[in-house]
Amino acid sequence: MEWTGARYADKPAVEVRIWIDAAPARVWELVSDIKLMPATSSELQSVEWLDGAAGPATGARFAGRSRHEALGEWESTSCVVEFEPERVFGWAVGDPADPAALWRFRLEP
Repeated sequence: MEWTGARYADKPAVEVRIWIDAAPARVWELVSDIKLMPATSSELQSVEWLDGAAGPATGARFAGRSRHEALGEWESTSCVVEFEPERVFGWAVGDPADPAALWRFRLEP
């Protein structure tokens, strides 16, 4: 497969709204724990906080290791760009000023 130069951050965007019948605090525990992410992805193999970070906070960085049969293996670094406990957890993959992709969980009670 040849890379076209397209990046997820260039669009198209995908936004999904869902209702989860659980307390926001419980949902927050799940979406803000990066160690759980590989269990929900066939591509993402592992993640770890960098620079001594122990959890999400604005500016915290984490490394993700991925594998795809057609693309091989790679590692990317993400930076938390939005963080408000029990409300918003967002991160940029790659350079926060020019990210390859942006991810965000926004919780509303």
